[in-house]
Amino acid sequence: MLSKQEAKNLADKVLSFSKLPECSVRIYASETVFIRFANNGITTSGYLLNHSIGIGATTADKRSGSTSVSEFSDEALRRGVEQAEALARISRPNPEDMPPLGPQKYPEIENFDTPTGNSRGDALIGHVKAIIDGGRARKLTAAGFVQRSANWNAVANKAGLFGYHQSTEASLTNTLRNSGGSSSGWATQTSTTIKDLDGQDAARIAIEKCVTGENKKRLDPGKYTVILEPAAVSDLIGNLGYSFGARSAEQGQSFLSRKGGKPGDTLLGEKLFPEYITLRSDPFNPKLPASPWAASLLPNEKIAWIEKGVVKNLYYDRFWAEKAGKKPTPFPANLVLEGQDHTLQDLIQAAGKAVLVTRFWYMRTLQPQTLQITGLTRDGLFLVENGKVTAPLMNFRWNESPVRVLENTRMLSHPVATQGAEAGSSFAPALLATDFNFASISDAV
Repeated sequence: MLSKQEAKNLADKVLSFSKLPECSVRIYASETVFIRFANNGITTSGYLLNHSIGIGATTADKRSGSTSVSEFSDEALRRGVEQAEALARISRPNPEDMPPLGPQKYPEIENFDTPTGNSRGDALIGHVKAIIDGGRARKLTAAGFVQRSANWNAVANKAGLFGYHQSTEASLTNTLRNSGGSSSGWATQTSTTIKDLDGQDAARIAIEKCVTGENKKRLDPGKYTVILEPAAVSDLIGNLGYSFGARSAEQGQSFLSRKGGKPGDTLLGEKLFPEYITLRSDPFNPKLPASPWAASLLPNEKIAWIEKGVVKNLYYDRFWAEKAGKKPTPFPANLVLEGQDHTLQDLIQAAGKAVLVTRFWYMRTLQPQTLQITGLTRDGLFLVENGKVTAPLMNFRWNESPVRVLENTRMLSHPVATQGAEAGSSFAPALLATDFNFASISDAV
């Protein structure tokens, strides 16, 4: 544990060693307990303690250097400062470097759960046992990872800024495969508290997907109505969040750039999505890990990026905000896609014919201006007909844009805390959308 006073003392010591006009400090400490399992047995049980200090130094003519140290002795800290300053003196000036922020009033964010922070491996083993026992009972092979972490962070600089925050996280992922390796099922859980994990429920979901996924049928590539489960939606909105930058929009490099408009024209204020689409950042959601400050060290805040279908805000870093005469904003993180009063089963019953997607994998951007992405489906893909899941399907490679998916969304479930393969944690619902482009068949399970 790194207390607020200990963090302050450490930061003050680092800053006292600095000789250049600007020096900044980022302190990170964590304690992690984890269990990794595979082939129906535990392969690794670990307890990790990490700590590091990132040191940044800037000259009067905007030359910057940085270094990181993992030893907190006076000698190591002094050497770290000297290295950062030496790198700053030989670097090129950065014309976009902004003056350091002075003291900030950071919000209180309550996402440290004491029982989670105090727990050890015995609090995790029951979840692992439930998954392995469930898999063995159905002659399936289980693999996965369960962990909890306690984290302490602090930031400081010579201009008088100081911030301190502590948080906890807990997560569980598991995969079940059949003996022939032709079918797999997957489930994930994430929260800021370990009490929200449920190994039995995670096993039930993954087992059902695996058993139901045997003897896959081939469906021709094409555009289909899809039902995306929350983990898949989380990956889409995570990628979408990166595209709300004002700079790229104003320079014609984003889906938010106005086509054929004058330089600087954007789609801010335009209704691009159905009225029931609202995407926002919420660092105060108690189920999502968050920090009181953004990457720029500005105070974090709730921001709506899409509100009732309308593009409500763009992300302005400090440099671009000053250039544009706007207020700087935190980066789109801690994303929440609001849902509707429906369940996943409601979406299935309303779909007619559709493809039910458990999650995505290996997502890469193809076209930044339209945000077209390519990726694979994985660990459970099913055909829905007449309101029922009727058959497992071979996996697809898909080419699609999160923008188009939200434009074509017709129905949403309740949002839940979740995480996909590519993006961090978010609060996302399942969704039903039309015209999703499956480009080719994939042989992966």
